[in-house]
Amino acid sequence: MTGAGCLPEILARAEARRGALTEAELAFLLRLERENEIGMLCDAAYRVKLREVGKTVHLRGLIELGNRCVKNCLYCGIRRDNTRENRFTLTMDEVLAGAEQILAFGYGSLVLQAGERTDVRWTDFITEAVRKIRELDHGALGITLSLGEQSEEIYRQWFEAGAHRYLLRIESSSPELYATLHPADVLHRFAPRLEALRALRRIGYQVGTGVMSGLPGQTAEDLARDLIFFRDLDIDMIGMGPYLPHHATPLGQKVLAEGSFDPARQLSIGLKMIAAARLLLHDVNIASTTALQALAPDGRERGLLAGANVMMPNVTAAGYRANYQLYDNKPGCDENAEESRAALERSVAAIGETVEYGAWGDSPHFRHRHDAKSVTTQSQEVR
Repeated sequence: MTGAGCLPEILARAEARRGALTEAELAFLLRLERENEIGMLCDAAYRVKLREVGKTVHLRGLIELGNRCVKNCLYCGIRRDNTRENRFTLTMDEVLAGAEQILAFGYGSLVLQAGERTDVRWTDFITEAVRKIRELDHGALGITLSLGEQSEEIYRQWFEAGAHRYLLRIESSSPELYATLHPADVLHRFAPRLEALRALRRIGYQVGTGVMSGLPGQTAEDLARDLIFFRDLDIDMIGMGPYLPHHATPLGQKVLAEGSFDPARQLSIGLKMIAAARLLLHDVNIASTTALQALAPDGRERGLLAGANVMMPNVTAAGYRANYQLYDNKPGCDENAEESRAALERSVAAIGETVEYGAWGDSPHFRHRHDAKSVTTQSQEVR
């Protein structure tokens, strides 16, 4: 049984051993409402973070390559049928200028992110961009891609060009809930997205995924199963955040018309998900996302204090940022890269943490698994 009196015991057990929590215990933690109990949850997660990944924040300079998308997800501001969106795609020179700026800032890693496309012109462009960045930086930058579902052949092509991390959010590990977020057609099926995550692992990427929390109709049990999904898929990094409506999407229009959107609730569930993920998975990388900042000015800092250890400062040229809004009121659309960097440094320093410049910031979980695999292989060779 779970209850308020059990909270200290559950947290102590979660701190002591990775993967110790059951689905019911995770759901219990995600239902916590009292401020002091949520504080206990986040404090326990923060202690695990300090032990497993340290007190430094790893950075991923974010380049938003373009907002053209073949998908028509019901929640996303750059969905295919949003005719109000001004579409753009960066040129190669603009991409490389962003990479040079990330190098100059000392971020250590970058993320190339865009709407989902699978046309050959696009996939070849990404391959060339990754190769040119590798030539530009001589291997100094870690490269994460977040470019949606692709064939295993394309994932391998990008890996061989020099990318080594991939973030593909599942949005919900429940096929039923997933179906409520997407049109019922061949482009939006749950099974291919799950298989894409498995393909990334086979190729050798550090694999990241994530979900939205606070979705209409979503329960604490759904979110607990999402966390178990991360564990069972042996995920290396997590990029998740609370659902935020976009006024030009079917789901956003429904939520805004109902008047059911509660920013405080969304922020709370987003922070509880970070804390629960840290307590369950210990040594993975967890991002404190811009969506948290959209709900509260100090949202990203609170994410760090709940157990996150990665932030993604935007280096996309200011003229493009307003056209890459997955949800309404995205922070930083009027900032340039220098202003974004200065704001990030101030926010991190304000909570007593430091930015680790010049480091890839790979997932400790990936490193631990890779080291264990090497030891096993060596042992088999000796035999």
